[in-house]
Amino acid sequence: MSVLTELIAGWAQPGRVEWIGLRVERRGEMTVVDEVLISADGLEGDRSRAGKRAVTLIQQEHLAAIGSYLGRRLVASETLRRNLVVSGINLAALKGREVQVGQAILRFSVICAPCSRMEEALGKGGYSAVRGHGGWCAEVVRPGRVRLGDAVQPVD
Repeated sequence: MSVLTELIAGWAQPGRVEWIGLRVERRGEMTVVDEVLISADGLEGDRSRAGKRAVTLIQQEHLAAIGSYLGRRLVASETLRRNLVVSGINLAALKGREVQVGQAILRFSVICAPCSRMEEALGKGGYSAVRGHGGWCAEVVRPGRVRLGDAVQPVD
């Protein structure tokens, strides 16, 4: 194994699930829950899509970054409409890897690009503020239950 491969495979600590939200209907309010079952098609009760976009995740640390680009302190989790907010681990460093989130195993596939609704939700500049900080889409490798406080870590 090369030094670079070894460095890329490393991680300092597990992350943690901080927030869980369900998008029950298009443009509807987010439903905040303490736990959820992730099935092969995505989160139960969510209007998620199967495949590479079954689950969406964002780092809690990026909520503050997005807010700072807008002259605010923090953007609320539900504003970005991602399913899971996690802290303490760099999601971008996990691209393409299998990651255990609670009992489920996910594979991060593509970034969650901002949609034009970000201007509506965050105001002028909202779309640009989210670029590069919108989180990740993941496919379900193994279904399982996810609860607030659960660990987020690569499967080695």
